[in-house]
Amino acid sequence: MALAETEHMPGEASPFDVFSRQCPSRGTLEHVTGRWGGLTLGALYESGARFNELRRRIDGVSEKMLSLTLQALERDGLVHREAQLTNPPRVDYELTALGREVANRLLDLIELVEGRMPEVIEARDRYDAARGA
Repeated sequence: MALAETEHMPGEASPFDVFSRQCPSRGTLEHVTGRWGGLTLGALYESGARFNELRRRIDGVSEKMLSLTLQALERDGLVHREAQLTNPPRVDYELTALGREVANRLLDLIELVEGRMPEVIEARDRYDAARGA
């Protein structure tokens, strides 16, 4: 694909607009920022993993939700799935180059949120106190 078909130059208008209901970037953003998508990308950032390793790492995710999340991220080109014909079958997941870039930015956001949690908790307490909760 030519540059114009895959990305835009700095200063140029993007052909995609996540705020438009029809824009395909909206679905990808949902996959990345959804409850399990961001955690899955973050869990795969350091190294690839097998399905059950991911499930243990992402506390609370069901088999079904992890499977659906991995399929969506693979379809979007963020995760690579490699099935090995062994007995029992072995399936490994790893981030693609695009997936690593997205995960890196998500991990920056996660670090910011975790680092600022004392302020968030204070804000929640003030909010709840003001509403008699």
